[in-house]
Amino acid sequence: MAPVSHGVVELAPSQLSERQRLYSWLASVRDDPLAFTMGAYPWGAPGTVLEKFDGPDEWSRWLFERVKCGLVTPHEAIQIAVASGHGVGKSATVAWIILWAFTTFPDTRGVVTANTENQLRTKTWAELGKWFNLCFFAREMFTLNATSLVSKDPMRSATWRIDMVPWSDKNTEAFQGLHNEGKRLLLIMDEASAIPDLIHEVAEGAMTDANAQIIWLMFGNPTRNSGRFKEAFGSGRFAEYWQSRQIDSRSVKVTNKIRIDRWIKTYGLDSDFVRVRVLGQFPKTGDMEFFSSSAIDEAMNVEKEVFIDASTPLALGFDVARFGANHSVLYLRKGRDARHLTKQVFSGLSTVELSNHVFDCWQRYRPDGIFIDEGGVGGGVVDNCRAKALYVQGVMFGGKDLITGVMNNNAGERYANMRAAMYGALRAWLPSGILPLDADLRAAMLAIRYTIKETTGEILLISKDDLLDENPELDLDTLDALALTFGGPLAPHDAAGGEHRIELVKWDYDPYSVKSIYNEEAA
Repeated sequence: MAPVSHGVVELAPSQLSERQRLYSWLASVRDDPLAFTMGAYPWGAPGTVLEKFDGPDEWSRWLFERVKCGLVTPHEAIQIAVASGHGVGKSATVAWIILWAFTTFPDTRGVVTANTENQLRTKTWAELGKWFNLCFFAREMFTLNATSLVSKDPMRSATWRIDMVPWSDKNTEAFQGLHNEGKRLLLIMDEASAIPDLIHEVAEGAMTDANAQIIWLMFGNPTRNSGRFKEAFGSGRFAEYWQSRQIDSRSVKVTNKIRIDRWIKTYGLDSDFVRVRVLGQFPKTGDMEFFSSSAIDEAMNVEKEVFIDASTPLALGFDVARFGANHSVLYLRKGRDARHLTKQVFSGLSTVELSNHVFDCWQRYRPDGIFIDEGGVGGGVVDNCRAKALYVQGVMFGGKDLITGVMNNNAGERYANMRAAMYGALRAWLPSGILPLDADLRAAMLAIRYTIKETTGEILLISKDDLLDENPELDLDTLDALALTFGGPLAPHDAAGGEHRIELVKWDYDPYSVKSIYNEEAA
């Protein structure tokens, strides 16, 4: 390290204590996030997690340079928007910026927000924790809590802090209070495309302090074709106030190229899925939501009623868990009523135990059709049910569409596989059906996205694994079980859905009747 100047006295490094050298270095990189990032972490050090890494990727260096240049004019807010595909190292870059901004300028204040609390907690803040622990001095001087990063100086814990704050359009005080005159102010919006315009507007109005270093950064996949994040790019209404860049995942060293190639092969290079998650480009036709929020809300309206009678067909859909946190879900739908018969959820059971539950349900309700996800371990449940003399229909989600047509009120639609076709039948049924008032089911339905296959024009749903990768808390098992109730045609019968025991065989002969005992006919 070169000699450090303190006023008119120049001291050699050997004359400084370790603490003084640290303070001097932090002061030297106060306006240089790249220099801080290269010096704060053990890049390339043998035996560390960074042994094979030599520093930030090119796009992160571009961002750091924009911030550094912007600090030359402190009377102007630094506003940078980055739209990217998946896996480009966005969360790591956010962590580097936070730690640089916070540790190099005393009494820095800031807010980090995202589209959901889960995104903040499991990705943004978790990544911050990783780099906080790798920073050679951070734990000595600062404290990283579950929702805040603060100075260990008790006199400054209220003024030198950055808070994790999920956005809320009903509670905007956290964004209205973004003031830090004469100091440094940091606002980071992660997954900014999904943050409502109101939050952007409130934040913009609050960040007006004079003589402050104001740094406002927006990151995210470009999932929406409208809104303040979209308007910060290209010819958007606010583009002149933002420096922006769109990152193609294929150009970044750390991305999973095998997965990217699979996406391109599955969905097509010009599909909205690939545009958003790989190319860092905004979709051509919007969000590509499969279900209408208004149709879902109407079906979940507790005042809505539908008519069914004893002979209305009853369908049983059974989605079988494959791994991890997934659950096996049994769902019953009687015609237009998917509300009143309670779903059953199972965890950690064998295929034999699961088939026993299906048999118990058949004995109680006598469903007209039993549709079981036959992929993976579901095939074992199908085999065991058949061994119990149950007539079940195994459904391969990736198999050919066998159900679309007049019966499901979606004739003329084209689906790439059975999963998409069953969801299409559910979508067509929705305006006339009723669902339970279930927030998790609603969230899962709104998360379903689709694209159009370039070669065939067929509707293809975004895969379950890809949706869970974006939001691991989605309850897609229940939704799949509901969709399975549309797995095939049903014929009505009078016993469908009854909770009474039903005689499987009717006998005309009663050995205990008077006629039988006395053999009156024979006499």
